[in-house]
Amino acid sequence: MENEKKVSALDLLLRPELPDVRKALPEKQVEVKRLSQLTDEPVVFTLRGLTYQEIRDIQDKRREDQAVAAVLYGCKDPDFRDKRLLDSEKGVATPLDAIKAKLNPGEIDELYIELQKLSGYLQRTLAEVKNA
Repeated sequence: MENEKKVSALDLLLRPELPDVRKALPEKQVEVKRLSQLTDEPVVFTLRGLTYQEIRDIQDKRREDQAVAAVLYGCKDPDFRDKRLLDSEKGVATPLDAIKAKLNPGEIDELYIELQKLSGYLQRTLAEVKNA
């Protein structure tokens, strides 16, 4: 056992089975219960993890806009950039307005939490190595 060669972290990172996380973002489907009750049909959103750059862009926004921006970046379906959701006469001029018009604050925050989890936040991602 003492002669056993230890594989370096670099060698492990070079293995082909490790995906490029910028391209292999995790996805999850969630139901927005209130909307399902209102429509009598399941309203299911498809969320995808956020890239490093998207996270940084979100963090550059004002605190009160971060959750809504995360939903815009991470909600794959529905696409809140779809022009059919916009109606300037009703005060829905931007995709961020559309999110605020269709979702209540608690739903936005809960979606943000799910997006953070998909992006590696709100969970332990590192473990301490003893006797390394």
